[in-house]
Amino acid sequence: MSDATGGSYTLVVGLAADATVTAGALGDHRLPAGAYAYTGSALGPGGFSRVDRHRRTARGDSETQHWHVDYLLSHPAARIDRVVRSVGVDVECAVAERLPPGPIDGFGASDCGCGAHLAGPEALDALAERALTAHEAAVASSGDSDATVDVVDGSAE
Repeated sequence: MSDATGGSYTLVVGLAADATVTAGALGDHRLPAGAYAYTGSALGPGGFSRVDRHRRTARGDSETQHWHVDYLLSHPAARIDRVVRSVGVDVECAVAERLPPGPIDGFGASDCGCGAHLAGPEALDALAERALTAHEAAVASSGDSDATVDVVDGSAE
C-alpha cells in the first residue's frame, strides 16, 4: 500500500498484554492491555509509505525507533489492527483532539500544541469507530471537498 498520496492517519493498535513502553524522552510508561489509537501525518513525497514503515516496526522488521509510536509498535504484544486515513488533507491535530485523552502526555505531539496523539485504552472496535468518526468530522470541517476517508487493513503492505 505504498500510496504516494499523503494525508493524515490513525493506527488502531491492539495491545494483547500489559506492557511497559519506554517512549524516548517521555520515559517509561506502563500501558494496560487494550486498544490504542495513534494519529500522525503522512505528508510529503512518500505519502502513506510512512504507514508501511510503522507496519515493518510492528512486525519486528525494523529496529529503528525514531518516533514515539515506534516504542509502542516494537513491543511484541502490539499489532496494528487497521489504519484510518484522511487522504489528501492534513487533519492530524483535528483528529487527535477529537479522540479521548491518552495515557501518556505529549506522546506523538512534540511538534504541535496537542496534549497527545495517542488515545486509549479502549475496546478495539469501539476505538476504531471513534477514530473513523473523528476523521470524518475533521475532513468535513476542513472544507476540502476532494479529501476522502478510508479504512485499510493494519497488516497490509
